[in-house]
Amino acid sequence: MEVNELNKNARGGTELMQERLHSTLPKDLLDKFQIIPSRVREIDPSKKAILWLHDLPNDPESQHLKDPESRKRFSKIVAVSNWQMQLYNLILGVPYEECVVIRNGITPIDIEEKEFDGTVRLIYHTTPHRGLEILVPVFEKLCERYDNVVLDVFSSFSIYGWSQRDAPYEHLFERCRNHPKINYHGAVPNERIREELKRSHVFAYPSIWPETSCIAAIEAMSAKNFVVAPNYAALPETTGGISPLYQWSETPNDHANRFYHVLEAVVETIIQKGPDENRLGFQKAYADATFNWEDNVSKHWEHLLRQLA
Repeated sequence: MEVNELNKNARGGTELMQERLHSTLPKDLLDKFQIIPSRVREIDPSKKAILWLHDLPNDPESQHLKDPESRKRFSKIVAVSNWQMQLYNLILGVPYEECVVIRNGITPIDIEEKEFDGTVRLIYHTTPHRGLEILVPVFEKLCERYDNVVLDVFSSFSIYGWSQRDAPYEHLFERCRNHPKINYHGAVPNERIREELKRSHVFAYPSIWPETSCIAAIEAMSAKNFVVAPNYAALPETTGGISPLYQWSETPNDHANRFYHVLEAVVETIIQKGPDENRLGFQKAYADATFNWEDNVSKHWEHLLRQLA
């Protein structure tokens, strides 16, 4: 199998999905295909090409899909959510019959009962442009009411090999470093995130980025974290209506206020009653079944490739 690389140093969600695809599917089957993640460069005429969408249809790299002749180069176009596929149809005119939805997948996180020692641990483990500018002031406000809350921030464009893009967010990182209840860690390997998610209670994600899927939310659900996020883009589809989503707003102040009220309610509930094992257990079961790479997602990929081979 040939996979076009986005950045040889990148360790983001797209790269994780490529690794899992390569490690779980039969090599003799994969070798018949060129699976291209989002950005098309050269197409190998000796293999069947599949375009694996991870980005949005307004991305300049996606504009060629308006042209039916360009789409003919691909045996199939794979989207990671129904929401994403519908956007490509509405905005670029990509026919549904040329697409298929295969969700992103994870290895379920091994955790039994969520521990709670009286401190509510919040986590943010995605790039800074997706909502950190809303989270930091909201958490600062939350700390005016609660002393037993902590926020761990794992965020940097260095996860994609783009450290220079952190510059506009350095003031936020510094704000995190200077706050006694915030621990700023930068970017770390996914294995570390999975361990941290076992300790945390809330994935605090006031997203301002239109997610096409959101692996961060999926792993948070698998680790029995409440996902406090807006009903924006593919997040309702990804979370399955189980998480306490709030109404998204284009206005930053409105968004921050709505996020604060839901986050405060979740924190208060955990303080008063501890983690809700029934709800979080159901959420974990949903995430582990729906997005299980080994038992579910890889089988959809293998089925597709055998159909097209």
